[in-house]
Amino acid sequence: MSLAEFSPCSYSRYQTLPSNLSSAPLTAFHVHAFKRGRSKLQVRRPLNITCSVAPSQVQSPATAVPVRPADAANKQECYGVFCTTYDLKAEEKTKTWKSLIRVVVSGAAGMISNHLLFKLASGEVFGQDQPIALRLLGSERSYQALEGVAMELEDSLYPLLREVSIGVNPYDVFEDAEWALLIGAKPRGPGMERAALLDINGQIFAEQGKALNAVASRSVKVIVVGNPCNTNALICLKNAPNIPAKNFHALTRLDENRAKCQLALKAGVFYDKVSNVTIWGNHSTTQVPDFVNAKINGVPVKKVINDTKWLEQEFTERVQKRGGVLIQKWGRSSAASTAVSIVDGIRSLVTPTPEGDWFSSGVYTNGNPYGIEEDIVFSMPCRSKGDGDYELVKEVVIDDFLRERIKKTEAELIAEKRCVAHLTGEGNAFCDLPEDTMLPGEQ
Repeated sequence: MSLAEFSPCSYSRYQTLPSNLSSAPLTAFHVHAFKRGRSKLQVRRPLNITCSVAPSQVQSPATAVPVRPADAANKQECYGVFCTTYDLKAEEKTKTWKSLIRVVVSGAAGMISNHLLFKLASGEVFGQDQPIALRLLGSERSYQALEGVAMELEDSLYPLLREVSIGVNPYDVFEDAEWALLIGAKPRGPGMERAALLDINGQIFAEQGKALNAVASRSVKVIVVGNPCNTNALICLKNAPNIPAKNFHALTRLDENRAKCQLALKAGVFYDKVSNVTIWGNHSTTQVPDFVNAKINGVPVKKVINDTKWLEQEFTERVQKRGGVLIQKWGRSSAASTAVSIVDGIRSLVTPTPEGDWFSSGVYTNGNPYGIEEDIVFSMPCRSKGDGDYELVKEVVIDDFLRERIKKTEAELIAEKRCVAHLTGEGNAFCDLPEDTMLPGEQ
């Protein structure tokens, strides 16, 4: 889904930056001042990118202690007007403002982020009384583009956006993060095997998991968007053993939204009438859009749409291939709708789920009530009280049709897990992926 933001090699070098981008710690309601134009001095700031992770570097849950690498000394850089000192009176803080929330976005110079960041800054996601700090992670190659993104945020005059910082080192950018939206990943190039993509992107998410483990809030919520997102989320959580595995999500909400749209079109209703839609399994062509438990106007879909052949065949294929059709029509992937689905995914966790409904998210399977293999990240039906946490929905029907297809997507995720064992601390990798199931438009 996202643009390449990383290199599979490890390196560091220095880049000359204006003095107004020099390092400074950030706090909730006070930012150290860096007056633009005060000095012509320039600051040399080390830029570190580390993508390659050897099996021995993965921390085991039993012995892991959050550690910041010795070479991760540089701070993220506050940007422009966001480096200016500001103060709020105590009465204003207590009466009209919630505590600042720190949100990290990786791949922040990419197309998905270009849509997402402005939704976050506007208050659309966390609410109109929630001030926000955005921490933007990119690569050395995209650093100037990060500056451009920060300039646009600066010019948009969002009153809730109190801080913006940019950087290339996750150990700096992830510090005290309460939400981490991990979008940046390498796209699949021509002729690249899926196993190779799993390894290359897995290295990125292993390193980011270690950074989260070292410096992020212990309650940080992580949404992995970069593909293959289920297995990348597994790699990330395995490298962050001091953060609850339940806090990690793989984005399958766009698939759910697409499924709702197709059911609405077939039934001749608007999609706000469609509820209880689940995407089971992997974000791939083995995903299982669930029409068995879905409802239209509170009535089971199978009683509204009597075309069983369409439900069992065409409906599933339309959901799976929607991204590819969009690319054929428009010539590019679904950045805007992906950003919307990230917003939907966050809001499902920070607002109570409507009574009787649920939402889809790729989550850790340990303790699931469906008989799905444990220790993988699998999309399942979830429900939230609005506190950032969730519970799995128990009152679902899994008939023979669903069970057969769930087993297929489960087998694929187990195979992917074997393929990245060297990145999760589980020994040598062995790739025996049954077939190429990458979704169209994500290659």
